[in-house]
Amino acid sequence: MAISRTKFVIFFIIFGFAFLFITTSLLGTTGVRGFPQAPDSVLTTGSDSPLAWKRAVSTIILPIKIVLLGPIAAPQVDFLKEDPPPPFVGIYLLVYWTILASVIHYLVGKLKRS
Repeated sequence: MAISRTKFVIFFIIFGFAFLFITTSLLGTTGVRGFPQAPDSVLTTGSDSPLAWKRAVSTIILPIKIVLLGPIAAPQVDFLKEDPPPPFVGIYLLVYWTILASVIHYLVGKLKRS
């Protein structure tokens, strides 16, 4: 790839947090928030809304959210139900997205070379 791995990871993290903030703010029922809170679930944000556009957008972005949120989105994990402080969720996402972005950069670079 033409972009360095460090720059790619930084952009991935910035756009990941922007995506999470925008989708949680637009599709959530509890107002503008960076992370989903108690009545909103990570995966069902907007899917139970009476507004058709919220249900449609939530259905479209659900696979992206599953990949971006990783193990937080797993039904077995009650990570967000225990309401941890936002820095812990942010730190978890930073570590997870750094690993995810590095793997994506490596795979795309390897595909491009072959």
